[in-house]
Amino acid sequence: MRKIPKMSTTLILLILCSVLLSSIAQIVLKTGMSNPNVLSAVQSGGAVHMLTSICTNIFVIGGLTLYFASAAVWLLVLARVDVSFAYPFVGLGFVVTMLLAFFINGEVLTTAKVVGTLCIALGVAIMAQG
Repeated sequence: MRKIPKMSTTLILLILCSVLLSSIAQIVLKTGMSNPNVLSAVQSGGAVHMLTSICTNIFVIGGLTLYFASAAVWLLVLARVDVSFAYPFVGLGFVVTMLLAFFINGEVLTTAKVVGTLCIALGVAIMAQG
């Protein structure tokens, strides 16, 4: 196994960029899947109509594109560090997604959500140390 390199600014930015893109993708996908046309198609139960409605929604397409971009950046990260070191940073996505959902979608922040998310963030911080 190779040694974990010193965390460069570029590497940290790549990791954070991947996490941020993934979190934004969640919000964009939620927007697409909350579209009245998509919801109607999902509730109608017709597989072809549902698939067409989902696959032609610009927000769903945009969200999937953001996920692809996130994965591409993540591949650059994995080329430079061990996955056991890099992967805990993905947990930061829970924090970012929760905050984006609160500020953009107006989702409620319950005590359980905040405490649980902070526990994840603490775990990420501990993993980053060692």
